[in-house]
Amino acid sequence: MRGEAGLLADLADLAIPFAAHEHAAVFTVAESRRIDADIPGAHTKNLFLKDAGGAFWLVTVPAEARVKLKALPEAIGCKRVSFGRPEDMQRLLGITPGSVTPLAAINSEPGSITIVLDASLAAAERINVHPLRNTGTLGLSGADVLALLRHWGHAPLVADIPVLEDE
Repeated sequence: MRGEAGLLADLADLAIPFAAHEHAAVFTVAESRRIDADIPGAHTKNLFLKDAGGAFWLVTVPAEARVKLKALPEAIGCKRVSFGRPEDMQRLLGITPGSVTPLAAINSEPGSITIVLDASLAAAERINVHPLRNTGTLGLSGADVLALLRHWGHAPLVADIPVLEDE
């Protein structure tokens, strides 16, 4: 597993600009709201999922999104999904709950998990994701996140993720 050092090396090698922020550990979107106010850009949350066929998915959406889990499989092209187990997350991505990020794909074998980025994030000038730990945030463009995923041999999926509307 290449880890954060490999991530930073790839960012440098590919000349991808980013902003790094250190902060107290955050484990939930609610906890991160205290920190988000001081960091510009779109904030994210991640869903580590397993579909009924046994395939793993990491879906990254805007932090405030409430994903319609029953409608998600149709949007991303899979069978019914449920949340994946922490042991599978550790095995496939080398991270633990609370540190989930699409950038953890640096640690995964291509084809072992499908990384999905919400279309609004893929088009964003700056999205904020963890650098494989929950005590930091990296801000970089959605296009650069996709470029990194492709660099690591993944075929990221960009999709309009179905969300619940505020009532």
